[in-house]
Amino acid sequence: MSALPGRPDLDQLRRQARELLRAAAANDEEALRRIRAVSEKQTLSAAQLAIAREHGFPSWPKLRAEVLRRQAGTGAVPGNAVTAGTAPATEPVLKSWQEMREWCARQLESRTGQDVAAWNERIAADTPKNRADAPALRKWLSAQGITGYAQALLVWETFGYPEFLIADAEDLIAKQYADRPQLRPIFDAVLAALPALPGPVTVQARGTLVSLVSPRRTFAVLKPTTKSRVDLGLRFDTMKQPEGRLLPARDIGQATVRIALTTPGEVDDEVRNWLTMAYEENTAPPADESKRPKARTKPVLGTLNVVIEGTELPGLTCQPEPDGTVHRNIYVALSTRAKGIAKGQPWLTVPLKPGLAVDPFPGDAKETRWEVTVTVRGSADDGYDFTGPSVGGDRTDRNLGLVWGEMPGDGTLKMFRGAKLRLVDMPPDLITDAMRPGHRLVARVRLTDDKGNPVCARLHPSHLTWSAERA
Repeated sequence: MSALPGRPDLDQLRRQARELLRAAAANDEEALRRIRAVSEKQTLSAAQLAIAREHGFPSWPKLRAEVLRRQAGTGAVPGNAVTAGTAPATEPVLKSWQEMREWCARQLESRTGQDVAAWNERIAADTPKNRADAPALRKWLSAQGITGYAQALLVWETFGYPEFLIADAEDLIAKQYADRPQLRPIFDAVLAALPALPGPVTVQARGTLVSLVSPRRTFAVLKPTTKSRVDLGLRFDTMKQPEGRLLPARDIGQATVRIALTTPGEVDDEVRNWLTMAYEENTAPPADESKRPKARTKPVLGTLNVVIEGTELPGLTCQPEPDGTVHRNIYVALSTRAKGIAKGQPWLTVPLKPGLAVDPFPGDAKETRWEVTVTVRGSADDGYDFTGPSVGGDRTDRNLGLVWGEMPGDGTLKMFRGAKLRLVDMPPDLITDAMRPGHRLVARVRLTDDKGNPVCARLHPSHLTWSAERA
């Protein structure tokens, strides 16, 4: 395990993940071994997870959060900032599309309650027909309510990322102007005008153009269209007819009009005014509230404290496999994602699985106990839904999971069985009762099956009972 430097560099860690992915794609044995320790797939998220685990963090977001925390404590400037800390508050932030991937991942989880790793697992488990190619996968994801950038992210995760998504922002911009260096000062002149805008701007580098993004959406685009001209595309949904220097825009991202720039001096007060107008129009909320996208998840009702008490463990060895394989030094743990792990709580990596195993108990323990907080959405009338770092499954299969595995002593739990405690099987009245102040939901689990082996799959009343009790 590698120690994180005292003053870590997030860009350097991102670069390490990209280099690891490239090496794995080139069949480098060491790179393949490192990625396979955390995932069966060669994806950017798998490479980032490998880097995080190698530094002692359960996930990439946990590693990223720690790096940003240290940078804030030392006054350091994150590597993606255009200038140092003396710049105005509205100084633009230069980002690559690799960072956009992180934003897409957060969007996916906020809309669905499941992260990229969980969706990758669902895609891999679905029928081959639905993941035969990119169009088939897009159609299937659309049916699941996954569209836009979140959909594109999952398609890239499955079929591979384009080169521009694993390149640095500066590299992408440099390539755009490599054969027309005389136009780069025009690009720089537009960027120099951005701090005067009324709010923050993100400069998003793509393969052939650069998007200027307000807190709401893209408001302008820069593209070296020819070897003698840079087009500044602007998005004006309310403008019906271009006027003055504004020309109709074609194939310039989301721009509706463009301004042709041939020298840096043409980035004058008029251009800056148009930039400001485009920024303001694309930062304000839509005038028609009915056009806002509807929420894809039910509203939060409250939280549910769940205690899982396990008894009758099978011992440290078992032989549940049809071929007679014997598992030794077995442990059982609660399955969760990284954000569900509290500071100081013990956890283990589960090779080739997206989740982590928290609070492991040996198979010969007298009893086990796990506590978890679940977010309850909806109501008893329209049906409850459950989300949270430890909640697995789609809306028809929300569950808390237990993982059984061998512990070799290297920080991993080599899983061979899993069990589901299905939250969706409980009567709504029981949930309502357990959510009362001073109460909790208690699951009592008999952890061996009728043959004395670890319980697995969906647990039924013969092995699982639920009750609402006082805390």
